[in-house]
Amino acid sequence: MNLYQRKHHPLNLFYTHISSHPRSSLFVLFLWIPLLIIYATRNFTLCFPNCTAVVSHSPPQNGAVSPTKDLCPSGKVYVYNLPPKFNTDLLLTKCAESNPAKWLCGNVPNHGHGAPATELRRILPENLSKSWYRTNQFALELIFHHRILNHKCRTMEPGSATAFYIPFYAGVAVGEYLWTDDTSKRDRHCEMLVQWVKNQKPWKRSNGSDHFMTIGRITWDFRRLTVEDKKWGSIFLNMPEMQNVTRFIIEKDPGDAHELTVPYPTGFHPTTKNTLDQWQIFARDHNRSSLFTFTGSRRKWVPHDFRAFLLGYCQSEPGSCRLVDCDKAHCATNSTAVLEAFLGSEFCLQPKGDSFTRRSVFDCMLAGSVPVFFWNQTAYDQYEWFLPGEPESYSVFIDNELVRNGSGVIKQVLMKYSKEEIRRKREKVIETIPRIVYGMGNGELITGFKDAFDIAFDGVLERIRQEKEWPDLL
Repeated sequence: MNLYQRKHHPLNLFYTHISSHPRSSLFVLFLWIPLLIIYATRNFTLCFPNCTAVVSHSPPQNGAVSPTKDLCPSGKVYVYNLPPKFNTDLLLTKCAESNPAKWLCGNVPNHGHGAPATELRRILPENLSKSWYRTNQFALELIFHHRILNHKCRTMEPGSATAFYIPFYAGVAVGEYLWTDDTSKRDRHCEMLVQWVKNQKPWKRSNGSDHFMTIGRITWDFRRLTVEDKKWGSIFLNMPEMQNVTRFIIEKDPGDAHELTVPYPTGFHPTTKNTLDQWQIFARDHNRSSLFTFTGSRRKWVPHDFRAFLLGYCQSEPGSCRLVDCDKAHCATNSTAVLEAFLGSEFCLQPKGDSFTRRSVFDCMLAGSVPVFFWNQTAYDQYEWFLPGEPESYSVFIDNELVRNGSGVIKQVLMKYSKEEIRRKREKVIETIPRIVYGMGNGELITGFKDAFDIAFDGVLERIRQEKEWPDLL
């Protein structure tokens, strides 16, 4: 109980009242003491000095919901009602035109989760296949927007909010123009968004320090080095106005304390803990006939491409490695081949993607396969809120230079692990699954477990609350 709560505690207020009115104290005492006894016995554990359990709230009975204050201990969130040009209209425009952003159009159904992945019925039990969708790896903005709009801690009154959410689909706005030299189009929506939010009263009070948003692409897509540089990206995250805003993002800049990495969206979106438990059992008990697997494609424009090296290595070890060449299997649309490979392998090789990490890390772990990393930045230096703190408990690390210089080193390292050691790592991976998936809420609370969204939302709200209450200590 903090100082404010003690000061305003009913017992404190009562004591203050009777001590300030001595003539009426006896009357008040006999009138109110029965009610105070009932209040104390139902809501508090009375303690002597040094007792640590001061408050003992009874759990809700028969599914009853606790008061909103108890459900939102870190405060509430106000969601800006942005002009549609910053979110929903972007989806409509992009899907109506013929352009590179069309990859997202099929993922708009089900609030960004995509259409049901009916093709997985061939390899999954029916009760589990219903929870799988064709979710695009860049759909995070849509998923978070929907969940926050329907969150129990959302408030419609800005004055009662601890934090403010900006539902701007930056990844959709910028993604269309990343492969062009038209930097003005890359920056246009970002610049308009900044001008709009700067005029809002909550922003003017805090300069954005209690604001947060979700960005569905990696940080490097929004950090063009100079205004004149036309090679890649927007200048969005380099703009002065964005320096105080907290951002959920799928891969962060290690030097930016306002970026919080969250897992890439995968295709599994359970609605209940029962479904989640069933999937964990399925992944734990699945027969794994291959020692390791690699899913990916070559990057011909990358000098000394490590993924091409792994692909060739896997082809040379057909008895140990299960290969899914995404140039041939079209992994983006063929989730069956990818999931089968991960479910059938003890380990999965996880090199860099187009940046240090890739969605495959989470697809791999979701299937109960133990990830093998070659760069610390792929996972260990990110996702602190979601992945286990002891890397060796759930993964294997082999330095990429050692792999390049040592013929067969991957197989040699992995074969040294006993069945029991692999089992323990897999168990840690499976234990982590609830923290790396996004449940399917459909506007209602997901029941029985906290998923990646819950962890991210609760964490950022508490962080903003603490920064407001203790600005000199953080």
